Amino acid sequence: MVVLVSTRNPLNIGAAARAMSNFGFPRLRVVKPYDAAWREARSAVGASSLLTSAEECASVAAAVEDCSLVVGTTAAHNRELQHPLRTLNEGARLIRKCSSRVALLFGSEKRGLSNEDLSHCHWLMRIPTREEHGSMNLGQAVAVCLYELTRASRAPRRIEKTKRATTKQSEALTQRLMEALIASEYVKRNAAVSTETKIRRMVRRLELPEADADTWLGILRQVLWKLEQQR
Repeated sequence: MVVLVSTRNPLNIGAAARAMSNFGFPRLRVVKPYDAAWREARSAVGASSLLTSAEECASVAAAVEDCSLVVGTTAAHNRELQHPLRTLNEGARLIRKCSSRVALLFGSEKRGLSNEDLSHCHWLMRIPTREEHGSMNLGQAVAVCLYELTRASRAPRRIEKTKRATTKQSEALTQRLMEALIASEYVKRNAAVSTETKIRRMVRRLELPEADADTWLGILRQVLWKLEQQR
């Protein structure tokens, strides 16, 4: 599944949708698109049905909550990244191994994905481009990534047998951890926003199996209940 975040240009949205249609990726979600651009893009020739069925989401969290793997894309220039960064061919191989729903995130043409957007990702992927032109047009970037995924699909692949936790489960775990950290005064409330982003990244990096995520949620609920009883 492709997720476009805060897209601004209807031509880029249309080109991304056309690439999705070309390579057989029918599911699109858009997060806070610019209204005028989104309305214009939905009338684009060649992928109008895909755009008509696209889902609009209020946040990245809502867009990826049912996904087990969330991969962000970045040009990675002059930016301190807090995630593993993989090459396009390496990332495509890992995505192909995942048997659950995968979200591939693309940021706005102007700024890319924000740090908050990236905190919902398990890892990042970049297209190898020359230094002088480090980033690609949004529509082109979508096309190149999806081509690599379809190219990789021709090779034999090993499917993961263990079902990963969904992003919804990971987010629930993040929130329970934050509640426990605040209740125990490990984190002060005025620092909670920046700490939450760090905790979210940490939880995503764990790539917990679904059963383990449920176990940890149960543990944290018990810890929170005990802390509440001691007040």
